[in-house]
Amino acid sequence: MKIERTKRAKNNIIYGMILRIYQIIVPFFMRTLMIYYLGVEYLGLNGLFTSILQVLNLAELGVGSAMVFSMYEPIARDNTEVLCALMNLYKKYYRIIGLVVLIGGLIILPLVPYLIKNDLPDDMNVYILYLINLFATVLSYWMFAYKNSVLQAHQRQDVISIVTILVNTGMYILQVMSIWILHNYYFYVLSILIGQVVVNIITALCSNKMYPKLTAKGILPKEEITIINQRVKDLFTAKVGSVVIKAADTIVISAFLGLKMLAIYQNYYYILTAVIGMVTVIYSSCTAGIGNSIVTETKEKNYNDLKKFTFIITWIATICTCCFLNLFQPFIELWVGKELMLTFPCVICICLYYYIFEVNVLLNTYKDAAGIWHKDRFRPLITAIANLFLNILLVNYIGIYGVILSTVITMLFIGMPWLIRNLFSELFKMDSKEYVWVLLKYTLSMMLTASISYIICNCFKLNLIFSIIIYFIISLLVSLLIWWIIFKDSKEMSESFILLKKMLKRRGEV
Repeated sequence: MKIERTKRAKNNIIYGMILRIYQIIVPFFMRTLMIYYLGVEYLGLNGLFTSILQVLNLAELGVGSAMVFSMYEPIARDNTEVLCALMNLYKKYYRIIGLVVLIGGLIILPLVPYLIKNDLPDDMNVYILYLINLFATVLSYWMFAYKNSVLQAHQRQDVISIVTILVNTGMYILQVMSIWILHNYYFYVLSILIGQVVVNIITALCSNKMYPKLTAKGILPKEEITIINQRVKDLFTAKVGSVVIKAADTIVISAFLGLKMLAIYQNYYYILTAVIGMVTVIYSSCTAGIGNSIVTETKEKNYNDLKKFTFIITWIATICTCCFLNLFQPFIELWVGKELMLTFPCVICICLYYYIFEVNVLLNTYKDAAGIWHKDRFRPLITAIANLFLNILLVNYIGIYGVILSTVITMLFIGMPWLIRNLFSELFKMDSKEYVWVLLKYTLSMMLTASISYIICNCFKLNLIFSIIIYFIISLLVSLLIWWIIFKDSKEMSESFILLKKMLKRRGEV
């Protein structure tokens, strides 16, 4: 079965964007309530627990991606028997993963207080909060988590998005009551546990209704299980790095600089990840289609698609980078006040991190869709180790700058070059020099665009609200205009517009 890739990608992008916007606006409101009704330290506490659980979730790394990847070929061949056997295997895997996360979480329980420097709120029991978060994570694996893979492999993330919006509405209502009316952070955390369980149950019911023939039964041949287990091992080492980088930054800030500084940093990072999440909708909506294309199309076709996606993503990333550079400070000042702001050099570092991150996500999307995990298994791990070392070294000398700079340096000089080499040697079977020059051209264009937009914005000295509006308009127009001038006659721009027209008309294929 050849999936209607562009049509389904469009649906996934639409509903995914709706979900992301929803998950930006409502949690932003929750975050604001927490600052003014509970205190900024609670935000840092929330971020710390999230990072700890990301480390515990290393047990899952590899299984989800291996599951979806293994389903591409049987879906293309309409092989229901193999799909059912895959589901049965992954059902067992997720039960084991939940148990591993539970045991690992209980083992590190005594160490949790040592990850907070000195500003834990007096009315909070760190052990109780940690255990609630831990059980929410464990239940997410034990309750039908494997059912999500069926929807993802069929490019039906739109269903997951709709379910999440409906369930999260109820969860957010409970959280507002917990903060605004009850002023109780414990109830706030409990509502997360309830929401996660309900999402899994409803998603499983939808999967059963849409694909009634796909049930967890049957046994795969030992040879196939061996191949899948190798993919899982490769993915574990491949993906552990990205998790460690994100978690290490948060844990290092909390342990060395305190919960308040962690909350200040995460106010910026929250806005950054909100935008990243919206762009990620494009990636997640197209991954299954890219995987299907890799199976059914030529290497030349897939390389041309990569160049089109690279142009689109770097242009989007340029627009967002300009907006971050010019809007971060006035927006944060308006939102939480000057006392909870980072310095402008930190903002520049965050902008660089964002741009590099987006390009890396695109490359990783192709790597995951092609299943290039064994070749790439050590790269993220070595990148993460280097990042952690630089974090601990630099945070003692330059504070928060050191944490952000270490991530930028390791991603730019270790992670990305290594990833490009692996991708081109394994998937495209060609030299990567042309693509590297393309990336360099787009990056220089981004830097030029960002500099011009910043200079123009600095010519206007207005109050905060008008500054935000004017700076946004300037950032958007300058980004569009300069890139149009530079690339209006390029093949990438014309082909990108053709691709977008296909998606808007709901026909054709990527």
